[in-house]
Amino acid sequence: MKKIHLVGLGLLGGSFALAARQKFPELQLSGQDANPQHLQDALDLGIISEAKSIPDTDTDLVILATPADTLGDLLVQTLAQIGPDTLVFDLGSTKAKLCSLVAEHPKRSQYLATHPIAGTEYSGPKAADAGLLNRKVMILCELEKTDLHLKEKAYRLFDALNLKLRFMDPAEHDRHLAFVSHLSHLTSFMLGKTVLQKMEDEKNIFDMAGSGFSSTVRLAKSSPDMWAPIFLENKENILAALDGYIANLSAFRQKIAEGDGAGLKKEMREINAIRGILDFGN
Repeated sequence: MKKIHLVGLGLLGGSFALAARQKFPELQLSGQDANPQHLQDALDLGIISEAKSIPDTDTDLVILATPADTLGDLLVQTLAQIGPDTLVFDLGSTKAKLCSLVAEHPKRSQYLATHPIAGTEYSGPKAADAGLLNRKVMILCELEKTDLHLKEKAYRLFDALNLKLRFMDPAEHDRHLAFVSHLSHLTSFMLGKTVLQKMEDEKNIFDMAGSGFSSTVRLAKSSPDMWAPIFLENKENILAALDGYIANLSAFRQKIAEGDGAGLKKEMREINAIRGILDFGN
């Protein structure tokens, strides 16, 4: 592998670049970003060595790491620019619309739909971390539609970055992510808003905030430029998840209003079963 080109040089794109450079020291990394300051930061930090708007025709991999609502047009544009031995993959949090968009594209076999389950509440090139992707899950969709020779290039990179590969249908991916990722961010934003509204009356409220509040509201520091497009791109699934969440909140509120301590304990004990399903330490 000799050349990788990145479009979008923020947290994920930058982290991919830094990790790839560690594993492949001779790698040539070029890139572009719509934000001139991000582009300059990426050059200054050594995330890329060259600013370039169009990838060279002999580029091995093009990584698209821009907001979800820009990826469709960008993917079609990039497929038109690349040579026959280049693979394009995106890091977007939604997959169904992208896969549908290029289903009949003459260069469909040069695209791999991917989503790394990695990130932080920070954004931009300065937040990029070479270790961010280590042992994280990388979801691949419609793998059978990607050229065998070209996806070997991606496999080589994913293996070097110690990513754990999982395979999903695009629509299934979007449904599941609405619950385990997108809803988490949405509720964190709304918790943050609720407390900020209270702070207008109670100036010292944050003096009483403990680790539970900090961990729950952490995602509210995430980039609106990234998350507003995700909420809209996956709107149907997020609305379904949100409806269920609101119904559960309303029912729980009713138990509190009725003083139903036994009911509260019973429901929370049932929810405690999540301990055996998710290991948040890994």
